[in-house]
Formats: sequence, C-alpha cells, structure tokens
Amino acid sequence: MMRRLALPAAALLLTTALAGCGDSANGDDGKLNVVTAFYPLQFVSERIGGEAVRVSTLTKPGAEPHDVELTASQVGEVAGAGLIVYLGGFQPAVDDAVEQNGADRAFDASGVVEMIPAAEADDHAEEEHGAEEEHAGEHGPNDPHVWLDPERLATIGDKLAERLGQADPDHAADFTARAAALRTELTTLDGEFKTGLADCTRRELVTSHTAFGYLANRYELAQIGITGIDPETEPSPQRLAAVAAEAKEHGTTTIFFETLVSPKVAETIAQEVGAETAVLDPLEGLTDPSADYFSVMRANLTALKLGLECR
Repeated sequence: MMRRLALPAAALLLTTALAGCGDSANGDDGKLNVVTAFYPLQFVSERIGGEAVRVSTLTKPGAEPHDVELTASQVGEVAGAGLIVYLGGFQPAVDDAVEQNGADRAFDASGVVEMIPAAEADDHAEEEHGAEEEHAGEHGPNDPHVWLDPERLATIGDKLAERLGQADPDHAADFTARAAALRTELTTLDGEFKTGLADCTRRELVTSHTAFGYLANRYELAQIGITGIDPETEPSPQRLAAVAAEAKEHGTTTIFFETLVSPKVAETIAQEVGAETAVLDPLEGLTDPSADYFSVMRANLTALKLGLECR
C-alpha cells in the first residue's frame, strides 16, 4: 500500500536553516543545480541541460521510487535547488518537499502532458480498482508512468527546455536545441515500436502490475495487470484466478515482471497457465549503470516482440 510520508522534523529544521544560508541554486562553477525526483526525469534533465546544469536525483539507482522517503540532506537539496523536476502525485514525500520548500522553482511533468486515468490502465481489473481508489489521494488519480510513451516524453522535454531557459536565460537556445535533438531520437524510437509491434500473434500484455498503460495505449496493446498501479497492492485470489483465466483464453506464452518488483506472483501465474516469464522494465530506476532510457526501451521492445510473437 502507498503511504503518505510526512517530512521528518530534522528535515524541516534543516530547511529552516538553509533559508538563511544564501542562494545555492548555482554551484561555484555557475552551473544550475537541478534536482530530479527519479530516473526518467533525471535522464531528460541531463540530456537537455547538458554542461550548463548539474543534475542530481532523489531516488537512488535500483530503488523503488513509489515509496521513496527523503533524508534531511535531500530536503536540503530541494530547498537549495535552482530547479526541481518531479511528477506530481507519484511520490508523496517529494510532493511534500516541493510544496514546503520549492514550489516557485518546480517543474511538474504531469502538468504539461495529457495523463491517463489510473482506472483506465487496465480495463480488466475492475475488482481491484475499488481498493486502489480508496488510496487515490496517496498516489493521484492518474497513471504516473507517462515516460513509457516516447511522444509524451518528448513533449515533457520540450516544456522542460522552456523552463530551464527561464531559470538560465543565457543557455536558453542551447536547451531548446538539445530538446529538439532528443525529440528526434524519441521519434525514431517510437517508429521502432510501431513497426516492431505492428504484426503480433497476441496483443494482450500480462504484467505484474499496471505500469505499462501508456505503452499499451500508444501501440494498441491490451494490458492485463496482476496488480494495479501500486506495485505493493496484494492481488486478491479472485484477481489471480481472473488473470490466469484470461491468460489461458488468449494463449499467453509470457508473463512479464519488473526489475524492481518480486517476480513470485508472475511466476505463480506463469506456472498455472504453462507460460514463461520475462522482464519488462518500467524504467522507474536503473539497475544497470551502463544502461540508459533508450537501451532499456529497446530491450523492452525485444522482450515484447518475443513474448507477443511479433513478426
């Protein structure tokens, strides 16, 4: 279950102290300090900011971002940042820190693109939605995994370039040019997905949790999640039985699980229906330091083509 986390008292004291310590929005070398909430936003900020910015992230590599808790020093980073790049409604502790310490220096990626309602992420999981909607105030009413749609991520990049230009006008033209270059790369990636997933034996995508709504929506797949938007929600026996029945009905040969979530439930479903398991990475946090957004997305495409038997 997603928990709304209050900022620790020590963090609030640190924030108060920082208020009188001068402006740390720029480092000694003049670079704009950009604090990002988790990996996809870190990736976009680094690609667009280039050498003009110094980018840090509040979610450590390999950590599950949904329930991140901030240390006192991380709250200090937020308070002293020149720009905070986050996704409103996804990480409650980050939302709190931004509201209390940096709302005037924040870029909310959820506010610049059309978001998909969480209830639409998996039309097959109606009995699970009621339980998750009880906690809608904790993680927001929308599916947060917007970065899995390359077109939407490109739009986030364009808008972020504008916001960086406001924070650092001297480099505004450079930010715009790098955002355009990133959009070109993302458009190429989008074309690879459209071509690779155009002709598949199945279009039903069985996943450990409904993190892939934007990807499914973009490429005309039908996502069937074992659990809902919150990966910590335990699926009911009825839900497990329903997913197994649908998997059998559609001849599913692959159940996808994620890098940061236990594969046990996916393995249970796979064993029951005689399917294999494979990794589908929601890119919430990297586990391989040599990887990046593009390499992971292309690995996802390879896994999807194999699992859905695409030609």
